[in-house]
Amino acid sequence: MFTLTTAAAKQIQQAANDSGAHEMALRIAAKKDADGAMQYGMGFDDPQDEDMKLDLEGVAVVIAGESQELLFDTVLDFVELNPGEFNFIFMESDHPARVGGSTAPGGCGSSGCASGGCAGKGAMH
Repeated sequence: MFTLTTAAAKQIQQAANDSGAHEMALRIAAKKDADGAMQYGMGFDDPQDEDMKLDLEGVAVVIAGESQELLFDTVLDFVELNPGEFNFIFMESDHPARVGGSTAPGGCGSSGCASGGCAGKGAMH
């Protein structure tokens, strides 16, 4: 199951309040590139009927069907990567941190969801 840390939940709640998205859910997405690298995305969105809906640490989270298997046993955390540089990271629950992709259009990074946005390698489409 996909999970959030308390630190990530607090940052997401703050970003939702700051951006006026407090009535929306946080959509989490993942895809695997041709080379096997994982790309992650997140952003505030309205839930769809076919989405998996979760309430994690007080945050409404939705995951579309195609991302559910890829996000199984994944944890979203908000950490200090370097002094004063905070970012979201996606990691497998039983492996060391793996820094993941950035945000979907309108996602956390572009809406101010962290001083440094989402850690990553490229946007989800």
